[in-house]
Amino acid sequence: MDEFQRFIRELRKRAKREDKRNLISVWSEKDRLQGRIVDSFVIILRTKGCRWAYHSGCSMCGYFNDTNPRMSDEDLLNQINEAFEKYKNEEVVKVFTSGSFLDDWEVPPKIQNALYDKFSSAKRIIVESRPEYVTREKAKKIAERGNIMVALGLESANNETLRKRINKGFKVEDYVRAAEILNEFDIPVKTYILLKPPFMSERQAIEEAIYSVEFASQYSEIVSVNPMNIQNYTLVEYLWRRGEYRAPWLWSVVEVLKRTANLDADVVSFPTAGGKTRGAHNCGKCDEKVLKAIENFSLTQNLESLENLNCSCKERWRKIVNYEDYLWDYSINH
Repeated sequence: MDEFQRFIRELRKRAKREDKRNLISVWSEKDRLQGRIVDSFVIILRTKGCRWAYHSGCSMCGYFNDTNPRMSDEDLLNQINEAFEKYKNEEVVKVFTSGSFLDDWEVPPKIQNALYDKFSSAKRIIVESRPEYVTREKAKKIAERGNIMVALGLESANNETLRKRINKGFKVEDYVRAAEILNEFDIPVKTYILLKPPFMSERQAIEEAIYSVEFASQYSEIVSVNPMNIQNYTLVEYLWRRGEYRAPWLWSVVEVLKRTANLDADVVSFPTAGGKTRGAHNCGKCDEKVLKAIENFSLTQNLESLENLNCSCKERWRKIVNYEDYLWDYSINH
């Protein structure tokens, strides 16, 4: 473990996790399914959490705060049953676990199958996984279900960013291996791209996100642009509290979406904590309007949703994008 990983791990030790075994949350929201706007049912299960987080974890991820190392199979089944009681036959079911649903250590196979069986009437069930848990054997079983999409958190198609800024614990090549296996079995892929990892200027973040979206679109039906949101007990929060990090501008989200709108994959963004200090935001006056435009585009893929958006803060954002790199270079060299 290098110093970067040790520092991230030390920050996590400050968190005080409670011994909770209940479902974290469920809700219904709009989503996009094969060209249609549909209702989706979101389930956030409380699990042991991400195995990588027990090693050191990603620099921006605070989802470990809601996990419980002592979670049992019975606890997980109770959560699935509790979620199903609130299910209203939404066409899409999205499952989040603060880790990897396909990791047999975090979610045992019998629990995976129990959830698939419980929500078998859904047209699509979306589960998340790190690439190391995608195997040909598992893909074959998923393909037999016929209604499962696997979401992979690539974050960036730049290995240097994955290692030095995010501490992702895998390489781009690992993502490609997993995505190609899923593609081979005709399992639809959703890929997450992170907008503005730490230690990047606004311009660098925009350009790398565009490159990463274009890269991921080769393997994905959907690419989700996830602007950074600042979570507790993370390296990103540490930098933010010191005044050394700002969440991305919503104008940057718009820029990435506009410049990737011509790809074969649907490119979407639903900013977590959008309009708040810890999430992607502008000046405060235009945030609600810009967030609504981003949501409309994500649901319809109609580029007109992102046109004619203006605010006095847009010029400030442009200047930051154009000149921030020069200020960085000057401060380093003087």
